[in-house]
Amino acid sequence: MASTEDKAASKESPSSWKDSIYNPRTGELLGRTASSWALILLFYLVFYCFLAGMFALTMWVMLLTLDDYVPKYRDRIPSPGLAIRPNSLDISFNRSDPQKYSQYVRNLESFLQRYNDTEQEGNTDCSPGKYTLREEGEGISQKACRFRRALLSFCSGLSDTNFGYHEGKPCVLLKMNRVPNGFHGKKDNPIQMHYFPKEGRFDQMYFPYYGKKAHENYVEPLVAVKLLFTKEDYNKELAVECKVNGSNLLNDDDRDKFLGRITFRIKVVE
Repeated sequence: MASTEDKAASKESPSSWKDSIYNPRTGELLGRTASSWALILLFYLVFYCFLAGMFALTMWVMLLTLDDYVPKYRDRIPSPGLAIRPNSLDISFNRSDPQKYSQYVRNLESFLQRYNDTEQEGNTDCSPGKYTLREEGEGISQKACRFRRALLSFCSGLSDTNFGYHEGKPCVLLKMNRVPNGFHGKKDNPIQMHYFPKEGRFDQMYFPYYGKKAHENYVEPLVAVKLLFTKEDYNKELAVECKVNGSNLLNDDDRDKFLGRITFRIKVVE
C-alpha cells in the first residue's frame, strides 16, 4: 500500500512539470523571466546586426577592387574551351527521316538567329587579320565586329535549310568560350570535311573579348564543319575530335579534355 508521502509526490509532479514551462508564481517562462528573455533577444539582435554589417563591409571593399570590364582572376582559363552546335556530344539520326534530325536543324537555326544581318546592324565591319584594340576611356562601349551568317556558306542555313542532314553530310558549328584575351586558331581532324570560313580560322579581328559589359553586342566567331561522310561511313558510330591550334593555346591536357578541344560522336543511318 502506497504511503502518504508517495501520494503527495504523485500529486505534485504534474504541477512541477507545468511550472517548468511557465511558473505563475515567479512569472518565469522556461526558467527565465521576461527581462532575462528581453536581454537575450537584444544580445542576439545586436550580434547578428554586427555580423551582417561586417559581411556588407567586406563585400563592398571587395567590389571596389573589381574592374567592370576585365575579370580580376583569369588564371583558371588560360586557354579557351570549345563548344559545338547542335548542343549534343552524341549526334545520331536517319538521313531519310526528317523527324530524326529535325531537332538538330532547329537547334542550329535557333542558335544562328543572332547572326542574321538584321541582328548585326549595330556591329562594325572590322579589318581582317588584325586585333580590334580597345578604345580608351572609362565606360566606353567597345565596338563589336560583325560576323555575317553568310560566311558559313553551305552551313549557314540560308541556302540549305537542313544544314546537310538530309543528305547525310551534316554541319556542326564550333565556337570558343568567351575568354578575355587575344587568340586565333583552326580545327584539325583527319576525317574529310569542309570548313567555313576558309581554312576554319577564327579571325583575329574578333579578339580580344573585353567582357559582357564593355562588349555588349559581341558575338563569338564561328567555324562551320561540314562532315563529308561516304556510304562506308554510314551506320557506324564515328568519333570526331576538333582542336584549336594557335600560339600559347593548350589542346593536349589529359586532365581537361575540353581545354582547347572537343570530341563528339556522330552516327548517320542510311
